[in-house]
Amino acid sequence: MNVCGGHERSITHAGLRGALPAWLELVPGPGCPVCICPEEDIYQAIQLALQDRVILLAYGDMLRVPVNVAKGEVRSLVEAQAAGADVRPIASPIEARKIAVENPERPVVFFAAGFETTTAPLAAMLAEGAVPANLSVLLSGRLTWPAVAMLLDSGRPGFDALIAPGHVATVMGPEEWQFVVDKHHIPAAVAGFTAESLLAAFYSVLRQLAGGERFLDNCYREVVQPGGNPTGRRLMAATLDIVDANWRGIGVIPNSGYALKPEFAGHDARRLYPDHSASGRRRAGEMPPGCDCAEVVLGRLYPNQCRLYGRACTPRNPVGPCMVSDEGACRIWWAGGIEAAEQQATT
Repeated sequence: MNVCGGHERSITHAGLRGALPAWLELVPGPGCPVCICPEEDIYQAIQLALQDRVILLAYGDMLRVPVNVAKGEVRSLVEAQAAGADVRPIASPIEARKIAVENPERPVVFFAAGFETTTAPLAAMLAEGAVPANLSVLLSGRLTWPAVAMLLDSGRPGFDALIAPGHVATVMGPEEWQFVVDKHHIPAAVAGFTAESLLAAFYSVLRQLAGGERFLDNCYREVVQPGGNPTGRRLMAATLDIVDANWRGIGVIPNSGYALKPEFAGHDARRLYPDHSASGRRRAGEMPPGCDCAEVVLGRLYPNQCRLYGRACTPRNPVGPCMVSDEGACRIWWAGGIEAAEQQATT
């Protein structure tokens, strides 16, 4: 199993599945932060843009993720934008700061969803005191390893070896994945994003399985160093608390989310704005009807085994978040020309 959307994209676009033996299964796992971002957080962002008339900023692939609302209601940030809300895609916290500085008379909310890699720059901005007074953050950050720990603790992880995410390990250090080997006796290797790095990681874990060895291998040494990025980790620890967090369609995973520390309450959109979640909303927090994104994220279904894949759900008309994001397995498989499976089967 790989737990990085970038890995899955490289695997699919390089055609590695077709080049490797048929007995070797490459299973995409929980590597897409957009896919597991809580539905209620996206709904809150939409309502902030529509009702509180803030300038709502978000990473580009968040804009088209749909929420569960009645027919005719605004169901994504891009629809809110079309309805007149000021919604803008950005690529980094630096852009959020720039927009806030350029619009001092308007409230600006940065909807920050992502894993450790994109959360670290946000922490740096907070720690440096470089946040304008009119900029607040709706944080929906997640840690990667707790989802893998949940799968392993479930008793049916669905994989025999782990390819750990290179960019996350760059920030947090490869040691974060040592528990896979020590506690569960499963081979693990950190990989980069080239076919060569991925193949080296595959070779490493297969060699471990064949020889009875178990260790954590670093196949991305040009970037991933022991201890990760000490400055990034220090700034994250100084600005963020680790909390129990909801993963869309999966549920609450202990110690898997980030929240702003109390001293940054003045920039916490959850404290500054009303909670717009309405008790009458149906299926809040779940995937849309018929969507198997949660099972795909957990590696229990291949993307093309989803009931909606390539039929009701395509990148042009996405139903679930896995077909929206460039890191979503369904979107990646569709872009790679993989058609819907004739029969569904679990991995």
